[in-house]
Amino acid sequence: MDFVSPTVTNLIIFVLAIYVGYHVVWTVTPALHTPLMAVTNAISAIVIVGAMLAAALTEGAPAKTFGVLAVALAAVNVFGGFLVTRRMLEMFRKKDRPAAKKEAA
Repeated sequence: MDFVSPTVTNLIIFVLAIYVGYHVVWTVTPALHTPLMAVTNAISAIVIVGAMLAAALTEGAPAKTFGVLAVALAAVNVFGGFLVTRRMLEMFRKKDRPAAKKEAA
């Protein structure tokens, strides 16, 4: 016998994931932010695979719709994360200084 509905169980897991994720992200020092972005991009790629499997294995139309929505949102997260990470890494690159112009005297 199931005493707790699977929907309630999934909702509890979702709320706990939000809570833990919030506290993990806000306690990261700025020096570790770029590596954390790279790891979350990898995790989001795994989420895409899981969302595709969940969408493919469901039977109802609402479940398939949510699965496709999960794939789309995770894809936006991955591509946006890579763009932000690339931009952050460009800030640490050495810039070439232009050669000083020689003035004709």
